[in-house]
Amino acid sequence: MSESYIERALLKIARQINAYDEASLMDLWEKYAEKVRRFEPTKRWEESALLFGIIQGMRLKNQLFNYNWAQSRKPEPVGDIDLAALTVPSRTPVGDVPPTAAKEPGEVPEKPSRAGKVLKLQPKKK
Repeated sequence: MSESYIERALLKIARQINAYDEASLMDLWEKYAEKVRRFEPTKRWEESALLFGIIQGMRLKNQLFNYNWAQSRKPEPVGDIDLAALTVPSRTPVGDVPPTAAKEPGEVPEKPSRAGKVLKLQPKKK
């Protein structure tokens, strides 16, 4: 599938932005955060808001990259991987009650735990 003109243009911009280091962009964070805080219905404000979003996007990209890189570098515990769980579909017949469902009428079912990580998106303090 071929890329559209706009997609090629945006990819070019992304490559150019990615060539800058995060520290250089973060030096501009406060300046553009303040410009965006003070709304005015002008093109200058719109451009400031877009630039602020680009700075935030670079920060997010780097945080996601660092997090995923660290996760990929962790050694996997030996013997803790259930290979069958990765390849074999669940054998729970349709209509069976899953183990986390309520056992008694009126009882609230247990919620499965969902571990997650919140990434904080704030500029570094100087």
